[in-house]
Amino acid sequence: MLSRRSVVLAAIAASAGFSAPASAIEAKTFDAKSFAAAQKAGKPILVAVHASWCPTCRAQKPILSELMAKREFQDLVYFVVDFDSQKDAVKYFGARVQSTLIAFKGETEAGRSAGDTERSSISALLHKTL
Repeated sequence: MLSRRSVVLAAIAASAGFSAPASAIEAKTFDAKSFAAAQKAGKPILVAVHASWCPTCRAQKPILSELMAKREFQDLVYFVVDFDSQKDAVKYFGARVQSTLIAFKGETEAGRSAGDTERSSISALLHKTL
């Protein structure tokens, strides 16, 4: 049950123009058909080559979630390639290690990084998709 204080604070926040942050973009399991369609449509795309056992991948995940919740990335399409089970996709993207992030602006690769856990450089990579 909401307390009177919570209701009053919510009303003050609403009247001050505060709003909830945009929700983060949901990661999609990579499939070639969806990826090709996003490229053809000229969408900004991020491909993350991920492994569940990888500590670097785990460190990247909250950074990516935070950045992708920003309005500027609302049209970005986010694919995750499983490093262990999607070997054909790993090979297609030329990813040598898990924790590889690849940015596309439509059909053009705009940049990539491997093993990066710095918010500023991951943000810079995402901006290359715009």
